[in-house]
Amino acid sequence: MSNEARPLFSIVSAVYNVAPYLPDFIASIERQTHGLDDVEILMIDDGSTDESPRLLAEWANRHPKTVRVITQENAGQGAARNTGIKAAHGEWITFPDPDDTVNDKYLQVVADFIEAHPDAHMAATHRLIWNEAEDKVTDRHPLRSMFHANPYVDLSLNPERFHGSSPATFFRLDRIRDLGLEFDGRIRPNFEDGHFNSRYLLSFDQPRVGFLDAARYHYRKRADDSSTLQTAQAHPGRYNVVPKLGYLDLVERARELHGRVPRWLESFLLYELHWYFKATDSHAASTGRPQGGPITDEFHAVAAEILGQIDVDEALRYVPPTVPGQTRLVLAHGYEEQPWHDPFVHLKKFDVDQVIVKASYFYTGDLPTEVWRANGEPIEPLHAKVRDLEFYGRTLMHERSVWLPANRSLQLDLDGAAVDIVYERPYGPTRVAPPGQIRWFGSPLSQRARSRVPKHLQIKKPESRQGKIAQRLMRTPQVRKKYADAWVLMDRVHDAADSGEILFRYLRANHPEINAWFVLEKGGKEWERFRKEGHGDRLVAYGSLQWRLLLAHAKHLLSSHADAAVVAPAEITEFTPRNWRFHFLQHGVIKDDISSWLDPKEMDTFVVSTRQEMASIAGDHTPYVFTTREVALTGLPRFDRLREVGLRFPPDKRDLLLVTPTWRNGLLPPVIKGSQRRELDSSLLESDFVQQWMSYICDDTLAEACRRHGLKLGFLPHPNLQPLLPMMHLPDHVLPLSYEGGDPQELFARARAVVTDFSSIAFNAAYLQRPVVYFQFDADTVLGGGHVGRAGYFEYPRDGFGPVEEDKDSAVAATIQALDHGPDPLPAYQARIDASFQERDGKCCERVVAHVKLTEGNRSRLPAEPTPQMPATVVRP
Repeated sequence: MSNEARPLFSIVSAVYNVAPYLPDFIASIERQTHGLDDVEILMIDDGSTDESPRLLAEWANRHPKTVRVITQENAGQGAARNTGIKAAHGEWITFPDPDDTVNDKYLQVVADFIEAHPDAHMAATHRLIWNEAEDKVTDRHPLRSMFHANPYVDLSLNPERFHGSSPATFFRLDRIRDLGLEFDGRIRPNFEDGHFNSRYLLSFDQPRVGFLDAARYHYRKRADDSSTLQTAQAHPGRYNVVPKLGYLDLVERARELHGRVPRWLESFLLYELHWYFKATDSHAASTGRPQGGPITDEFHAVAAEILGQIDVDEALRYVPPTVPGQTRLVLAHGYEEQPWHDPFVHLKKFDVDQVIVKASYFYTGDLPTEVWRANGEPIEPLHAKVRDLEFYGRTLMHERSVWLPANRSLQLDLDGAAVDIVYERPYGPTRVAPPGQIRWFGSPLSQRARSRVPKHLQIKKPESRQGKIAQRLMRTPQVRKKYADAWVLMDRVHDAADSGEILFRYLRANHPEINAWFVLEKGGKEWERFRKEGHGDRLVAYGSLQWRLLLAHAKHLLSSHADAAVVAPAEITEFTPRNWRFHFLQHGVIKDDISSWLDPKEMDTFVVSTRQEMASIAGDHTPYVFTTREVALTGLPRFDRLREVGLRFPPDKRDLLLVTPTWRNGLLPPVIKGSQRRELDSSLLESDFVQQWMSYICDDTLAEACRRHGLKLGFLPHPNLQPLLPMMHLPDHVLPLSYEGGDPQELFARARAVVTDFSSIAFNAAYLQRPVVYFQFDADTVLGGGHVGRAGYFEYPRDGFGPVEEDKDSAVAATIQALDHGPDPLPAYQARIDASFQERDGKCCERVVAHVKLTEGNRSRLPAEPTPQMPATVVRP
């Protein structure tokens, strides 16, 4: 680069402790096909304490005329970039992050654009996602569609376009200096870039921007989740600083400069705000975002002010298609003072066999007055509920869902006015459903018509050899006959002894007319036990060809688990659509809010065991989507055997103090794809979780109490923690126990008392009327969303079946008190047990089977089921 010539480009990069990533960044710059003769590179070392300064010095030594390193005390990314602005000389300036990379022709594409469009104000480059863990670059950025249309636009004429990423932007340096524009380092943890870009664009009445698809910027999604965007959710500044100093400041600047907010900025701000409202509190519990308190009050106030100063309805026409419909409604109506409801009702799902249809609409304020009519006559919905959409501790919207007869002409009045019934929400083409057509959907004629869909539209083309074989064999008469109308039962992929197995045994003994099969991973202790007990002819190996053929013809899939490996195995869906109905038998009683995990799953039966659990899921103003159509108060099938086995163990035969903690989502690695297993290593033994429980079970006072009462201390960790057992050095008086190959029901029946933390196992103990102690040393973390879901209706001190302790010594003392009291719970806890389990009659399996059969036929003529209400069961100890 000549000392006299002004460089075309100034590359300014703020560097702070990114030594592992710098070599990739440097290499991508050095590979530029454009060359570096008219490029200056300013690397601003913002007080790095790792090897970054050495790597930068080596680079500058190799290219002394091009690369310049400026060192300063740590002041933040924005301050470092501002230093670069002051030192830069180029015509155009850009701010790539030093942990990212660019493609080889990056600068050449931009240079060609600048030459072709000398009047351009900004050049935006195309961001790709670089998943470091997989070393894979994908075109999956939510704004990728902006680079698939006209590459050069006037934002005043194309308000659907905007660009807020400074690292992937080229600016005119002289314009920045004329404006005195700097990055605002107060805006953290994010939107410092968006604020800078928008202030730059606001300086033009008609900002002209090039969207350069071929200039690829590779944004690194770090394997350790440490990048700024990846850690922003839990940062307090995201909820007060960013909305106020970022979004609201832009609104005020726009009004001052232009007298209004330009449409492109409105659409950009709505896009930014939509990330706050994409997930409800229940679906974002694990992110660490606040769900109440002064910080969320401030957020709601600023959000309402921003939305009140822009034309939301008009701007929503221009936001990217990736913004979900529900989020659009929250942005448009969540902060309005006047009540609002959809001007239509949306037909979401038809059940042809049951001849019913699900309809829904959103509203704010109080529930509108509804009048449903079928063939002109008023009717009550067969099943109905209201789901609350809660954001940051405040309910901003509700969804009303009802199930109605699909074989009659339907009409709806809301607050005295007729509303349309539509097939699709109006974010695409909307079709109004005439009442007669609604009736037609449930008619036999409609069912026959849909059965005649051309075969080439129904049949998938499998990629695997096993899938191709299965697709060919599934049509043979022998296979069709063998697996016709099959009921497929499972527990976990790799073990049994839960509600799936117990219901399977019930069916074999009481319903020989039902074609029942049990699926299990081959080769383990459970597999051999099934074979020895005479069920080998009805046992199918998970993952086998026989399993594929079985599920291809299954009528019902019933399992105590709802993981993807159970309900949506890729080995099946690659060659045939899912044709079975799924019935969730559950492996415990739900007490927490786990709607984020369960809501996306399609179920026809959702087994519950208590009235409180029923109301928390199917009741009004809960976060779950399920209604009384799916949720059935039957009791867990395993409770039948639990009761049976419990009767065999009177007090004098109860020889265990059963200690059974649950797992922690944040401690364990993800599930191995296509299974329900996790690979654990010995490092977990050093965690506070394991140390706390080791301290409890190794306590000498507790050991002496067990000896005094003639008890063994049995340690039965959650199945996800079972691989740790061989690594744990347990004292001689502690008996390690396992679910696999054992009899969990018998272990609970043998228990004199049960000690757990947050596990629904406590309901097993309560069902058997065994004393319970809760040891909850990490309650704030777990109940605050640090595990799966968040705290629900069940408050342990108020609703629990025993004392709740937060430290080891108190937990030991409470356990000894329970043992000394005798074999029964204290009266107050016994009263809670009686209020929770009003039917312990051994008929849970019978009720589950009845509900499964109910899902097979016409339910349109059945009486309406009332929406369950939460009962009051508070009994103070």
